Amino acid sequence: MSTIDVLCTLGMRSVLVDVADAFTREKGVEFSASYQSTVALMERIAHGESADIAIVTDIAIETLIAQGRVLRESRRDLASSGVGLAVRAGAPPPDISTPDALKHALLSARSITYTVTGASGIYFAQVIERLGIADAVKAKAIVRDGLAGELAARGEVELAVQQVSELMQVKGIDIVGPLPPEVQKSTVFSAGIFTSAKNPADAVALIAWLSTPATAAIIRAKGMEPLQV
Repeated sequence: MSTIDVLCTLGMRSVLVDVADAFTREKGVEFSASYQSTVALMERIAHGESADIAIVTDIAIETLIAQGRVLRESRRDLASSGVGLAVRAGAPPPDISTPDALKHALLSARSITYTVTGASGIYFAQVIERLGIADAVKAKAIVRDGLAGELAARGEVELAVQQVSELMQVKGIDIVGPLPPEVQKSTVFSAGIFTSAKNPADAVALIAWLSTPATAAIIRAKGMEPLQV
């Protein structure tokens, strides 16, 4: 049985995990995926790592295309995801329905976590600057990579901020909701085939599989909007 190697951003991990068995049964092809933030994956690629497929943010895919690492004609936008906020399961959810309410919730919380290199963490750093509370939030924040919700699940922080699709991957938390529209930003996740791919034919098949109506339903269930059906 042939294998496809995939470098995949954390936001799309739950989708790939869910489609793996059906794809393998139908196509007779397995895929081996490595999951990290887009920034971390881009650093690995910059240091010479490659695979068959990259699934990262749309900006990162365009960068890889410009660098000649990914085939332009292979690019496919798969899903968009907004940034959300979560608390430990059972904890009282704060009001984050407006920018002022979000500001109050962030200032009132004793501790907050968000990612240092993930798209949501980079954007959240801009949000707190816009709200004028950057210094106050940073003073009580734990900034890390990986799934931010894990710290909230363990009770180590009150609030976790990350892509909704990544928060949904963590047990033991309640998702309060997305950030209010005035300070929300959707991230697009895109796939592309490396110019150095060892299995380009099966890579095409997997990207097509990720663009089917069946996968679109999975994408919605994971807190995102499908972009190709």
